[in-house]
Amino acid sequence: MSDVEKGGFISKVVGDKKRWRAYKARVRQLPPDYRTAVDAIERYLMHFVPADKDSAASEFEDLADLFEQAAVDGTPIREIVGKDPVEFAEAFAQNYSEGGYVPAREKKRLTGAIARAEEERPR
Repeated sequence: MSDVEKGGFISKVVGDKKRWRAYKARVRQLPPDYRTAVDAIERYLMHFVPADKDSAASEFEDLADLFEQAAVDGTPIREIVGKDPVEFAEAFAQNYSEGGYVPAREKKRLTGAIARAEEERPR
């Protein structure tokens, strides 16, 4: 992938490139173990938890905030993410979006279908 293609991809996924670069610079300043954890969470979020680009930028900045503060406080990584890092990442992402257009649409469709089923139930 060329640099131009990468730039287009980044701006489509996370929005403003300046914000993205600032976030990445912050992550590079973390101690190696915290940086590894943030990189892994970032990768998971980008691949499995779709978000709109405005939400994604804020989400990653807040992720950096969380791990910067944890590094300052000396908080162990497991204390941050718990026993299940996937659960942590998904719970963290829920604060920023409904998981993208398709999952949000399907959630609404499921909720509506269950409501209709309740209404159709003979009494």
